[in-house]
Amino acid sequence: MTDKLIIFDTTLRDGEQSPGASMTRDEKVRIARQLERLKVDVIEAGFAASSDGDFAAISAIAQVIKDSTVCSLARANEKDIGRAAEALEGDPAADRAPGLHDRDGRDRGCGHPRAGHARWRHRCRGRHGA
Repeated sequence: MTDKLIIFDTTLRDGEQSPGASMTRDEKVRIARQLERLKVDVIEAGFAASSDGDFAAISAIAQVIKDSTVCSLARANEKDIGRAAEALEGDPAADRAPGLHDRDGRDRGCGHPRAGHARWRHRCRGRHGA
């Protein structure tokens, strides 16, 4: 079995958790393009259910990123999951199913290396083989 390191970047969501830190949609798109250039496997673009601004940024990022998997954080409820799926709908790389990163504590059994972590569960099917 060959081990593979998967880079899962949360800059676009966690980066705004610091007091006074915020990014515009265009800034997030520019950063996402740089992350893709750096060969990041998964880009967590934001939390679609949290605001219309985050939703728009995730949607814009999903439109331009072709080589990385784009995902949105969502709580384990229908509204959040629906909003995340909606934001990721227009992904031009339709062969790469967009991702959903949830925090619910149930094992999704997706095969992703983070799937077994006790606090975070990850569900996404991208080119990284999950």
